Amino acid sequence: MKNYVILISGRGSNMQALLDARLPGTCSAVISNRPDAAGLAWAAARGVPTAVVDHKAFASREEFDTALTAEIERRGADLVLLAGFMRVLGEAFVRRFEGRLVNIHPSLLPAFPGLHTHEAALQTGVRVHGCTVHFVTPALDCGPIIVQAVVPVLADDTADLLGARVLAQEHLVYRQAAQGILEGRCRLEAGRVIWTSDTTTGAAVLRVPAGA
Repeated sequence: MKNYVILISGRGSNMQALLDARLPGTCSAVISNRPDAAGLAWAAARGVPTAVVDHKAFASREEFDTALTAEIERRGADLVLLAGFMRVLGEAFVRRFEGRLVNIHPSLLPAFPGLHTHEAALQTGVRVHGCTVHFVTPALDCGPIIVQAVVPVLADDTADLLGARVLAQEHLVYRQAAQGILEGRCRLEAGRVIWTSDTTTGAAVLRVPAGA
């Protein structure tokens, strides 16, 4: 059985969804760059080991990345899942975990990378919005796409309303992606995502919820 770690910076709602999903692997740690991250207490209360690598304790990003790398490797992680981890990771870190470092982003990449994605979607007038699970590369929010989910943008939407619908889909597709990787049905090969199962063969999977 494979080990995975989850990296968080806050309450970790995607972390909670991943742990509640009882993935086919062992969560060897929930790790945060913030000692006050609410998700640490949630995980610890459920018997999941936790750790803190406080970015404020290091003089440079490189030193922080080195310490984080050591903590992840000490946990024997086969897969690293970023779940609201609000630190930009350096190229050396990303290269070290290439093919086993995964992130979820609240937009249909490549649209709206970075922050404030729901506001950007409303401002530009797109008809659909969503979320993306992707392998992490040194370029921010640009890695190969594993799975996406689409939600409609409604006429009376606010950023909060739209964000809530997107978040509900995040919890579903992140579980789908992590399970596929841990079971060996999804992998990164020559820069492309390959899915192999009874129902899917090929590249990234798209989820469209009922009523979308």
